[in-house]
Amino acid sequence: MLQLYVGLALYGASSALLVEAGLGLEPWGVLHQGLAELTGLTIGVVSVIVGAVVLLLWIPMRQRPGLGTVSNVFVVGIAMDGTLALVPDAHALGIRIPLLVVGILVNGVATGLYIAARFGPGPRDGLMTGLHERTGRSIRLMRTAIEVAVVATGFVLGGTVGVGTVLYALAIGPLAQLFLRVFAVPSASSGGSTVVAAGQPEQAILRG
Repeated sequence: MLQLYVGLALYGASSALLVEAGLGLEPWGVLHQGLAELTGLTIGVVSVIVGAVVLLLWIPMRQRPGLGTVSNVFVVGIAMDGTLALVPDAHALGIRIPLLVVGILVNGVATGLYIAARFGPGPRDGLMTGLHERTGRSIRLMRTAIEVAVVATGFVLGGTVGVGTVLYALAIGPLAQLFLRVFAVPSASSGGSTVVAAGQPEQAILRG
């Protein structure tokens, strides 16, 4: 439980660092920022709303959420807004570049923490794996299609796409794989737990 919530909080904080760096966000972050610009809501609140909407899309795909899935919707957004409120605006490139690098590294750590805790995939990861199971298409294809769509939509709405977006795309897979091994915990016993979702959500990261 501690590993799960530390991971989710760090995920939100790392996403906020990417926002502060202003050099390009992760794919879903581009969409969240674009919607925040459109609606006037904070990016953390938008993240919560989008996560909840994506979770509703699990219903027709008969995906089963876990405690980590539901927690992801709320904790990441709250941590994002909290971090943005605490971290001062960065204008100098000499500060923004380290913020970008730290943000990506911490995001990799956070991904390893919360996925390895085995309390269920995040709503966006579950959407990818659910579409994979329903369509028979590869996870790589489903992830690429979804992320291209959210980046394009977010960019049109005013989200930031840049070198950070590309660097994140190249680095997150190897980083997540590394930290999944570092933070691996024993599998939960197969006793019908109501908080641990079935499936292998790490595939959505590692095969992306």
